[in-house]
Amino acid sequence: MEDFVWADPPQRMAFPVAKAGYPLICGAAFATLILALLGLSVLAVVGLAATFCIAGFFRDPDRVIPNRPGQVVSPADGRVIAAAIVNGAPFFEEAVLKISIFMSIFNVHVNRVPAEGKVYRIRYRPGQFVPADRGDASMRNEHNAIFLETTYGKRLCFVQVAGLIARRIICHVQPDETVRRGQRFGMICFGSRLDIYLPQDATLAVSVGDKVMAGSSVLGSFPVVSDSN
Repeated sequence: MEDFVWADPPQRMAFPVAKAGYPLICGAAFATLILALLGLSVLAVVGLAATFCIAGFFRDPDRVIPNRPGQVVSPADGRVIAAAIVNGAPFFEEAVLKISIFMSIFNVHVNRVPAEGKVYRIRYRPGQFVPADRGDASMRNEHNAIFLETTYGKRLCFVQVAGLIARRIICHVQPDETVRRGQRFGMICFGSRLDIYLPQDATLAVSVGDKVMAGSSVLGSFPVVSDSN
């Protein structure tokens, strides 16, 4: 039977919302109130709908995380649009297993750490904002790469890639920080993608077209050598 854990403490609210969304939600709600007080009923209804849509976009549900040693979980909600061995440049010198996950505006956009370990590098690059589901978006678009050495001695990289509408990448982790599998680490606002680069010896557990959930869906696993004799 699969074991599960909480990477972050469960939130004590019925509809958890990411902190980054509070200013936009409050701003939309305030504008809606002003429109209602001015008697602009149609615009007030539009404002109310917009407020609910923004709150929905920034929703941040709790997730239980698979706890089997060596597993790598999805860093994002969305659809797998690529899963293949590729040249690792510019992130790694050798060939690696690349998995790309496209997030539409309807997906939860809070990102989670795919494996437990220590962040040893973060590399941000400005860029363009072409549609995130395009094959060349990984390198052309603005992106933020987090490099992680797992507790099993494997190195991987997960990359937040901006999309056509996304204009803000949020990342809360820092170099030398120890992180947990499934831990929240940031988000990308309004449609984007996450790429994850794994060593070639990782066993792939998803296929192109699969829908995955951040923290809960297993993308693959590393071979783990037990210390016991």
